[in-house]
Amino acid sequence: MKLSDRYTAIFSWFATNQPAAASELHFENPFQLLVAAILSAQCTDKRVNLVTPALFGRFPSAPLLAAASFEDVYELVRSVSYPNAKARHLIAMASMLVSDYDGVVPSDIDALMRLPGVGRKTANVIASIVYDQPVIAVDTHVFRVAHRLGLSRGTTPYAVEQDLERHIPPEQRPIAHHWLILHGRYTCTSRSPKCAECPLSAWCPSAPVG
Repeated sequence: MKLSDRYTAIFSWFATNQPAAASELHFENPFQLLVAAILSAQCTDKRVNLVTPALFGRFPSAPLLAAASFEDVYELVRSVSYPNAKARHLIAMASMLVSDYDGVVPSDIDALMRLPGVGRKTANVIASIVYDQPVIAVDTHVFRVAHRLGLSRGTTPYAVEQDLERHIPPEQRPIAHHWLILHGRYTCTSRSPKCAECPLSAWCPSAPVG
C-alpha cells in the first residue's frame, strides 16, 4: 500500500467518524491549558483534571501563580508525576509570563519553549489548540500510533512530527493531533492494543494477519 493512500484512508476514516475530537484536558482559557499541559507530562489527563480545579481556584491567573510559594503549589499538585519539578516549573513559567509577555500566553512556538516546563510537544499543543496553528504535537501516544500505522519511521518525536506534517494538510493538523492521541489512548494502547476491534486494521501494517 502506498504511503499516500494509507494517509488518505486513515484520516478520511477519522474525519468521517470522529469529526469533533478534542483535548480531554479541562480548561477555560489559554493560561489554564498551559498549566494543565505542563502537569500532563508523563501523567494522565484524568489525574490532571482531578488536580486542576483546586489549583485554578487558588491561582486563576499568571500573576497570582507567580507570587505563590512552592509549598502551596506543591500541596495542590502532589498527586501528579514529578510534583516537585512541576511545582517549580509552574511558578517559574507564570513569572516569565508576567515579566516577558504581560501575562499573555504567547502564540510563537519558540517563545512558548522559553517558558519553564514547556518542551516542543507542549508548545505545539498550545499553538494548535489555542491559536489553531498547523502543527502536530507528538507525545508517546502519537509516536506509537504513527509507527504502528506505518505513518512514520522517525526515530525521534520531532522526526515523526515532520513526517506527519508532510502528509497531513495544514487545516487538518490541529484535529489530527487529537485523533492520533485518542486512538492511542483507547484502541492502539501500549501493552495490549485492541487490534480485533480497531477500525483502522485494514490499513495497518501492524495488524495481525488472519
